[in-house]
Amino acid sequence: MPADIVVASLPSVGVGVRRSFKFLLRPTGKQAAALAQCLEDHRELYNAALEHRRTAYRKVGVTVRYGEQSAELKHIRADDPDGQGRWSFSSQQATLRRLDKAYRAFFDRVKAGRTPGFPRFKGRGWFDTVEWPKDGDGCRWDSQPHYPTATYVRLQGVGHVRVHQHRRAPGTVKTISIKREGARWFVVLSCDDVPAQTLPATGAVAGIDMGVASLATTSDGDHIDNQRHLATSASRLAAAQRELARKKRGSKRRRKAVARVAALHAKVRRQRLDSAHKAALALVRGYDVIVHEALNVAGMTRRAAPKPDGEGGYLANGQSAKSGLNKSILDAGWSAFLTILSHKAESAGRELIAVNPANTSRTCSRCGHCAKENRVTQAVFRCTGCGFYAHADVNAAINILRAGLALREAAQAA
Repeated sequence: MPADIVVASLPSVGVGVRRSFKFLLRPTGKQAAALAQCLEDHRELYNAALEHRRTAYRKVGVTVRYGEQSAELKHIRADDPDGQGRWSFSSQQATLRRLDKAYRAFFDRVKAGRTPGFPRFKGRGWFDTVEWPKDGDGCRWDSQPHYPTATYVRLQGVGHVRVHQHRRAPGTVKTISIKREGARWFVVLSCDDVPAQTLPATGAVAGIDMGVASLATTSDGDHIDNQRHLATSASRLAAAQRELARKKRGSKRRRKAVARVAALHAKVRRQRLDSAHKAALALVRGYDVIVHEALNVAGMTRRAAPKPDGEGGYLANGQSAKSGLNKSILDAGWSAFLTILSHKAESAGRELIAVNPANTSRTCSRCGHCAKENRVTQAVFRCTGCGFYAHADVNAAINILRAGLALREAAQAA
């Protein structure tokens, strides 16, 4: 199979897949305080384990691994029965595995020649999740199954917490995580053997071109609107951030101002995800094969490299103009949309193909002539070879579809 093609795995009818489900928690005041303390104690455990590893290597050159730190948990819990001893042993092991995973990712980046980021200590705003690796070990989903009107999750040290279960969670619950987002608490279930919801075949295929004016444009000429949620909330965010800037550090009013800014950003994120889910679902319902660009969004939105002028200063590098485009790309949420599209295509039994986007916007879909001058404006394509005129995004989507189908045929023939 060619290196630049990615085809989503297609589950057969009746085959289960793994899915995650996220529900809002409705804790009481005491339960919310207990959840916050659980999160804080796990953060302290993470930081202490990181300091242990750093100190052991710096002073005596010894590498401390997960197994050794996990074995010490028994003594840590015994020495602090009212603190670390209150929480689930397995959830604390999961926190130590999280640190071990960060270390392994660091060394993998070093071996790959990429710029590594060494594991860092977690501040209060940078540790928001606790995981229980197995349902029934320190936690229990649907812990009161005979309750007539509500669903509960039981957490060791917290109690039975009410869940706002807005949809059914099919499959077998494997892991349970608690996550704090601003002032809200959520439970995240990772479920195995979730039945794949395979959709009937439509016989239609489409290429999609990602954009900023429209989130995506199909080869059939349909445009999916870019809702620009961040731009819509920009004035309220600016006002909230000005209020935050005027507050004294460490004060109660500043904490409230931080919470207001976080709540606005969380709302934008939820709106963006909601739009992405709806757009991806429409595509999956309409097409059997969907071809999209293999985009490196992180690279596209990276800051422009500085250009020294040789005299201690810097030349213009276009970053001011690029920053506006970067903000628009991130507001559109390309990465989230493509990830959601991949998951929905897998579950629905659709085929998803990613192709190299190089020159797809400069090539004429009628005659194949490729030239920079073909792209007259952001929205207009006029071929300098044959005179073909079309919407630039539709022309690019047709080229993307053809490239994907060609790769598909080559993969099937191999």
